[in-house]
Amino acid sequence: MQKLLSYILTPLHYILFTFFLLVFHPVQWIAFRFFGYQAHKNVVDLMNLGLVSSYYLLGNSVSFSNRFDLPENRPIIFIANHQSLYDIPPLIWFLRKYHAKFISKIELTKGIPSISFNLKYGGGTNIDRKDSKAAIIEMSKFGTRMKTNTWSAVIFPEGTRAKTGVMRDFQIGGIATLLKKCPEALLVPIVIRNSWKMVRYGTFPLGTFSNLKFEVLEPIEPEQHLPEVLVKRAETVIREALGQNS
Repeated sequence: MQKLLSYILTPLHYILFTFFLLVFHPVQWIAFRFFGYQAHKNVVDLMNLGLVSSYYLLGNSVSFSNRFDLPENRPIIFIANHQSLYDIPPLIWFLRKYHAKFISKIELTKGIPSISFNLKYGGGTNIDRKDSKAAIIEMSKFGTRMKTNTWSAVIFPEGTRAKTGVMRDFQIGGIATLLKKCPEALLVPIVIRNSWKMVRYGTFPLGTFSNLKFEVLEPIEPEQHLPEVLVKRAETVIREALGQNS
């Protein structure tokens, strides 16, 4: 019965999701070209609130919990497990006051209404996974922008989505590069639960009646620790929160 409802509700979700992408594309362009970074960011934030609202047409819900007083005047590297593309709009919306930027594949900077424009001009970084040298250079530039503008980054160290919810091992490289350029950044783990259930059947139909949960875990001060130690600590606390201790 639930899967049957998925076939009925999925088109409604996609219609609303696409509507927000199409409507906000020209609004983004106007905001960025004529009013600058902050206006563009405000538009992107509102767009992602709209995208999150489309999850509810599937009977899904989204909750975000943070019991820590995170600084707004210091760069933060948010480290999260990654379960689906549906992780991203809630993170943009709920972390909006920290100016959180993403690391994306360069292929996504073309052809997707609203999303491609934001990836090009929103302040994050877009890397070519086939060119590791160029990717490191772009990550270094991103780390410098974080330091200069007091921006934050959201990074998924698994490198790809865990489509069944089972977390993969974290990779160190991206976080190490950011810390090299922005050593004062605070590391903040975030555990994501149930996002994978939205794509358990693939892109059609989408999963229904799940609660997507985002929880901020205790921040980690980098101090003088090696990136390997910091990333392992973040991975461990996220695994423990998921009940997937290795």
